[in-house]
Amino acid sequence: MIDPLMLEDVRAGMAGAGIDALVLRPSPDFRYLRAGSAELSEAGYLVVALDGPPAPADDPARAAALVPRAARRVAVDPQMHAAELFALRLDAELVLASAVLAPLRLRKRADEVAAMRHAAKAAEAVLLAAREFAWFGATEVAMARRLRAMLAETGCEGAPSVLVAAGEHSADPRHQPCERVINPGDALLVSVGGRWNGYCAEVARVFAVAEPPEDFDAMYSVVLAAQRAAVDRVRPGVACAEAATIARDVVDGSGYGDYAAVRAGRGIGLSPAEAPWLAAGETFEAGMTVCLEPAIYLPDLFGARVADVVVCGEEGPELLSTGSRALHVLDR
Repeated sequence: MIDPLMLEDVRAGMAGAGIDALVLRPSPDFRYLRAGSAELSEAGYLVVALDGPPAPADDPARAAALVPRAARRVAVDPQMHAAELFALRLDAELVLASAVLAPLRLRKRADEVAAMRHAAKAAEAVLLAAREFAWFGATEVAMARRLRAMLAETGCEGAPSVLVAAGEHSADPRHQPCERVINPGDALLVSVGGRWNGYCAEVARVFAVAEPPEDFDAMYSVVLAAQRAAVDRVRPGVACAEAATIARDVVDGSGYGDYAAVRAGRGIGLSPAEAPWLAAGETFEAGMTVCLEPAIYLPDLFGARVADVVVCGEEGPELLSTGSRALHVLDR
């Protein structure tokens, strides 16, 4: 069954928002609510009313039948498809369930952090093993496929993202691995995102093939300094926007300001990107988790991005991936 304390918090949020029922489909919100509930693990839909036990359903019509007839305001899953909404045929005002569940998902429980730590350690182990790969002459897509297979061998249930970007492609934040051959002298941006028990983590590192491009070391040191400064701001009571601002200040002060990534990080959890956002109006609280990923992209030359998941602890930041971030030069 759903954890009673979690259910109590959900219903308190529903009552505060004037919501009579929740209708969820398989999604991060669904997974959050049914955590540890074996009997709900195969359910297609889940209905939670203000009283009575949460009820699973196989399809939208059965879910609609479980909604109290007197319900006038029903919160539906943000990922629900239009066909599902029409199939519900509810005579009620429909609002997004995230109004209730997003605030609860902001602060991670110990078991949630443990799952994210496991995903981060798995991703980091893959990147460490990748240092021994033969990169010369391989293609980006072939190496990305190999990294994804290695991540699966760690027991991760999925890989939200795996990136290999060589040379000029490392300067494109939207790049996807392609048939480009990796050559000596290339900067190499490699990122692995893993998922464990539904929870995501990403680790991104930068390699150089045989030798770094000219001036690359200096630029990369700025990225590392920006991340260190941002990590230090992940403390209870600090404005979330400060982490992004201080990272940008470090990059601006180096002279690379025109080439800084648009964002320095984002929240992470059951989704690869979720609240808290590093924006005005949000403040760090213990249990929040963010992926800090400052980057510098020099068009048509090279780029560098370092990404790690950070937990806001009672006493300050905790990095879930703890290995070296120093530039590693690949010898083959």
